[in-house]
Order: sequence, then structure tokens, then C-alpha cells
Amino acid sequence: MRALDHKLWRDMWGMRGQVFAIFLVIASGIAIFVLSHSTADSLRLTQATFYQNYHFAEVFAPLKRAPEGLRLCIKEIPGVAKVETRVVATARLEVEGFLEPIIGRLISIPDDGRPLLNRLYLRKGRIIVQYQDDEVMVSEQFALAHGLEPGDRLHAVIKGWRKSLTIVGIVLSPEYIYQLAPGAMIPDFERFGVLWMGRTPLAAAYGMEGAFNDVTLTLLPQARANDVIHRLDMLLEPYGGLGAYDRDDQLSHRFISLELEQLELMATIYPAIFLGVAAFLLSVVIGRLVSTQRKQIAALKAFGYRNLDIGIHYLKFVSLIVLIGTIGGSICGAWLGRGLSEIYMIYFHFPFLEYRLRPDILLGAASIAAAAAIIGTLFAVRKAVMLPPAEAMRPEPPERYRKTLIDRLDIKNLLTPTDRMIVRYIAQRPRKTLLSVIGIAFACAIVMMGGFFEDSVNRVMDVQFKLAQREDISVVFIGPTSKGALFELQGLAGVQHVEVFRSLPVRLKFKHRSHGTVIHGVAPAGNLRRLLDAELHPIELPPAGIVLTDHLGKILGVRPGDRLIVEVLEGDRPIREVPVVAFVSQYIGVSAYMDIAALNRFMREGNIISGAYIAIDPLYQAEIYNALKEMPRIAGITSREDLIARFNEIMEEFLLAFIFFITLFAVIIAFSVVYNNARISLSERSRELASLRVLGFTRQEISYILLGEFALLTLVAIPLGFLSGYGLCAFLVAGIATDLFRIPLVLEPDTYAFAAAVILISACISGLIVRRRLDHLDMGAVLKSEE
Repeated sequence: MRALDHKLWRDMWGMRGQVFAIFLVIASGIAIFVLSHSTADSLRLTQATFYQNYHFAEVFAPLKRAPEGLRLCIKEIPGVAKVETRVVATARLEVEGFLEPIIGRLISIPDDGRPLLNRLYLRKGRIIVQYQDDEVMVSEQFALAHGLEPGDRLHAVIKGWRKSLTIVGIVLSPEYIYQLAPGAMIPDFERFGVLWMGRTPLAAAYGMEGAFNDVTLTLLPQARANDVIHRLDMLLEPYGGLGAYDRDDQLSHRFISLELEQLELMATIYPAIFLGVAAFLLSVVIGRLVSTQRKQIAALKAFGYRNLDIGIHYLKFVSLIVLIGTIGGSICGAWLGRGLSEIYMIYFHFPFLEYRLRPDILLGAASIAAAAAIIGTLFAVRKAVMLPPAEAMRPEPPERYRKTLIDRLDIKNLLTPTDRMIVRYIAQRPRKTLLSVIGIAFACAIVMMGGFFEDSVNRVMDVQFKLAQREDISVVFIGPTSKGALFELQGLAGVQHVEVFRSLPVRLKFKHRSHGTVIHGVAPAGNLRRLLDAELHPIELPPAGIVLTDHLGKILGVRPGDRLIVEVLEGDRPIREVPVVAFVSQYIGVSAYMDIAALNRFMREGNIISGAYIAIDPLYQAEIYNALKEMPRIAGITSREDLIARFNEIMEEFLLAFIFFITLFAVIIAFSVVYNNARISLSERSRELASLRVLGFTRQEISYILLGEFALLTLVAIPLGFLSGYGLCAFLVAGIATDLFRIPLVLEPDTYAFAAAVILISACISGLIVRRRLDHLDMGAVLKSEE
């Protein structure tokens, strides 16, 4: 083995503590990168595989009723590949032991149980037997929520008739990965279930023999969805077509895509920041570490080694650390990525996981880490080899003396001699001081990035469910309903207040931009559902015009006074214009709002409502639920308490699981950086401190000098870390905003306190380690050195 290779392994062992700390920085940065990207990639691949294998439809069209013969006409539309008609209906479900109302969506499948499109993944049990009128298959989400198994029975109220149904299979469908009740934003598997039943018995139950009220299509590869949808709408218009839409607007797919989009954004921005910070810190640490070997580099030159040989030696040194860190980080990231993907599987309800770790992810992360380490190494080696060997083998000369601020202010008499030594050393070496402060500040900042997310989510909860949504329960009707239903709700015992609303699915257009959403017509001075401005103060809806959420306004690029084109997606599908009058602040979803009377005038209809927000007396909750269960026009019921509980569950189990890993690695990086700063400071000043010991300074005094300097830099770095952390969090908030969910920039005092505590604890532990090494300084070597 060559002499330089022997030296490499000796150096690795002699600096094992610092090498291990650098390894942790590299491994943590790469683990976050691999964890995030592999999770997002795997979920996307799983979604695409499930869609393809189970023939997820590309166009969907609900309607009132059409004869089955129309299917052949639909098949003739240019661009259509496959067509499947079906019967879709709403029923009230009853599960033994569950007293609250349950809404069920019944979907027909061919009598042999094998649909052409939107095929079912059988998790348990079997498919239905042909022509059996009491067999159903239920969605796995609903079955898990109620503990249902094949062979169990439930009851469905179908058009006023109560029918007993036997569950024969538990299934998953690509159409209902994200299973939402009508009008809901968050899944509630206990109160909304999807059931599949044979076409013949379901059609007979709803009087749809020889007819259908829903059709799904797939398209040929070169077909344009908009052209097919236009022709399909024209064909279905005489039969009460409610407006066809493509996969992008399908409810489950839209929500899943938005969730994955947000995950991908987090998987891009978080690792980019972390790996970037880790790379910077790595470059600084490696550069300072190599600079401590100035005398060794000079000795190598004196023995005849070329600059190239020395450069290659140190590149081997850092490359070996990077390689070990890359391997460790990749293994850890892949293991955690699979685990996090499986956690998300519970939320997304895919039937299987296609975990994938792309080689380019590993290559990209390793390249960033290696480039940072090499830059730091080459800079330090170049600085050392530029000096003649005789000069470089001497200790680095002290900086030229110049008066510091303390000297100019003439307050040095207020400080002890050791205090003055600390301050002067820091002031005379501004570059090293700055790098140390920046390194610790960035370590503090990335810890804040992990902790702030929970603060922001808590703010979203407070704003959404305490200030904006104040109703106890909300109900959604089956289609537009007369306002007379309001009086029926007000007459229920225990109902304290009712406010009605109208929901209208639309596509808003402004210039070249468009976006599908819902216009909510609400009471202008409502107390149960309030609209808030940017300062979270309630605002009153104007008597005319439309109000948009601030994020929707950004998507469309509109300002107050602009006129929007509104393409209604139900009924006669009119296209009209309406002026934008204001914006409201909202963190969940993107919507538009109008005075309910103005919305009905806009639609040129009477007093139509879609549902109601209700405040109730908790003592009458059971009676109110029982009464609502008996109302045939009610399609869905949502409890605010249950919504909050479900939202918290989603945050805690899924998003906060991701944040936990981020915070964990941030803490590891922070400790490693602080520890390396302390160890490198000791290496740089060991000769000077040993000289002070020879001159009569005690161990306590030299410990105070070194650790006092380190403590001062740490205390200066923490406020700068707070500023850096705030900026990084602001960048992150702007980057991960999606249509589905946005978070405000909220940093509570405990987030700052946690970040500071991590840095201070890391500093204390590092200080204790360094203090032990100060007891073993080589004073003999100092006495032998020639000045």
C-alpha cells in the first residue's frame, strides 16, 4: 500500500469523531432527499399502475335517464375507445351499532361482477353471484370504519323501502381511492360508503330497467378529451345530461392528484433546502478540516510529493467519507421511504405499493454532496500548497494586530485578560468567525423548518374550524331543492339556528386561464359560515358580484373589477359573466362565493338551495340525527367535530410523519455541525492553548478561552439562525401551496425555543467532549518548537 494510502487510513482513524460527524451531515442530507423523492415517485407509480391495470375511465357523464340503446351512439363518437353504462343511486345505510346517519352510493356493475371500466380489486370475499338481488360488495374504507367482513349484513333504504343486504366482498376501486361524501372536503368513512350491486337488481329497485343514468368512457390515444366531452354533452342533453367531465375533474382523482402534488412539492423543496444547507456546511467543515493539516501538506511537499499527488490524496479522503455517507444515507432513506410510503398507503387506499428508488435520485444527491466536499477540499489544499514547504511547516502566523471595537471604546479594563483574548481572537479572524457563525445559524434554521409546520397546521385548524366554519352539522340535499326545506329543518327539536346555502359547480375563465370550482351561495350576514379577509376579520357578501378565495384569484390572475366568464356545469349549463368584487382568505380548497339571492338571480331560478348549516343543542343530537335519517332528500350529513377529528388524524398520521423525519434529520445535522465547529476550533488553536499552559495558564483558564469563544459564536449565531429559518420557512410556504391545502407562515415561540435548545444542547455536549481533549494537550511539542 502506498504511503499516502497509509496516511489516509491513519487520518480517518485519528479524526474519527469529526469524520463521523461529517458522515452524519452527508447521510442526513441524502436520506431526506431519498426519503422524500422515493415516497413521491412510488405513490405516483402506484397510482398509475392501479389506474392502468384496473381500467380507470377517462371521461364521466352523469345524467337523468337514457335508454340503453344510446350506448351504441356514444360508442360512435370519434375518439371513444370503450363505453360502459351503469346505474348510480343514493341510499341511506344502516349499520348495526352505529346510530348516526350513513349515506351510501350504490353503483351497478354487470351481473357477472366484472365491469369493463373501473374494475374492482377484491381484497376479501368473492364477487357477487349473477342476479342475486341482496348481494353487495363494499369499499374497504367503509368496511374498516365499521369493522365489516364478508358475510355481514347491513340495511339500505332504497326509495323508501328498507332492504337487507349481504356483504360478499370487500373491494377497492380506482374511482374511489379518495372517498368523499357529497359536499365534503375530507373523507368520512363512517358516514359515507360506496357499494357495488348487480345491474339487474339495482336497476329494478330504481325503475331503471333498460336504461342508465351514468356513463364512463376511455379514449383512443390521439383523441382530445374536450372534443369528446362536447359531442357527448350534445348527445346526452335531451336525456338530462348534467355535464360530462374528464379524469382531471373526477373527484377522487382530483383530490389524490392535489395531495400527491403537494407531497411532491414538499419532496422537492424540503430536500433541496436541506441538501443545499448540508452541502454548504460540508464545504466549510471540510475546508477548515483540511486547513488544520497545513504542516502535513508542507511535509509531503518537502518529501517530493507533487501538488497533484497531495490533491488526489485529500480528494480520496473526502471521497471516502462522501461514499460512506452516501451509502448510509441511501440505505436509511430507502428504508424510511418505504415505511413512509406504506403509511401513506393507509390514507390513499391503493391496493398495493409499487415502491421505486430511481438511480438518478441517488446519483443526484451523491453528486451534490461530493461537489460540496471537493470544492471545500480543493480550496484548502490549494491554499496550503501555494506556500513554500519551509514556510508552511511553521505554524500559521497570527493575524496583523489592529485595534478592535473594544480597544477603541476603551472598555477593555472592564474585561478580564481571558475575556480580552476571546474577543480579540474573534475580531482578528473575521473570515473564520463568519463561517462558524453561518454554519451554526443554518443548523438552527433547518431545525426551525421541521418544527414550524405543526404551528402552521394548528393555525389552519383554528381559522377554519373556529372562525370560519362554526356550524355543528351541515346537510347536503340530493340536487337543488326548494327553500321550503329550511322550515322543515327549523322545526326539528333541538335545532337552534339554520342557514341555507347553494352550491353550483362551475368553470371560471379569465383571458387564457380557467379553473373548475364551486360557487357557494351563502347568507350575506351568516353567523355559522363566515368569510374572512386577510386579517381574519369577518366580511359581508355584497348584494351582487362574486368573491374569490385569494389563492383562486392568483390562479386566475384577476383583480377586483375584472369580469369572469362563468361556465355552469349543471342543468342547462349556461355561460354568463360576473364581476369580481373582493377576495377572502381560506386555507383549504379554492372556492367562489356569492350572496345566495344573487346566485339564484344569476341562474335565473327561484329560491333554490343545496343544503344547510345547522347549530344544535348537544342534548338533542341523537334525536336530530334520527330525524335527518328519515328525510329522503338529504344526501349527506357532516359533523364539524368529526371533521376536526378526521383532519387531525390525517395531519398526525401522514403529513406530520413526514415532518417528524425532517425534524429528526435536522437535529442530527445541527448537532454534527456544532460538534465539528468545536473540534475544528480545538485543532486550529491547540498549539496556542498549549503555549498558554506552558506560560502558566490553568486548565480551567484555557478551557474558558476556547469554550468561551465557542459559546459567544453560538449565541451570536442563534438570532441569525432565527432570521434564516424564518426566510426558509417563508420560501417553503410559498412553494408548497396547492389548490387543496395551503398553510400560513406561523412560527410560535416554542418553535424558536426548540431550535435554540437543539443548538445549545449540541454546544454543551460538544463543549464537554472538547473539554476532555484539552486535558491531553501536547505541551512537550510546544516547548520543542522553534519560533
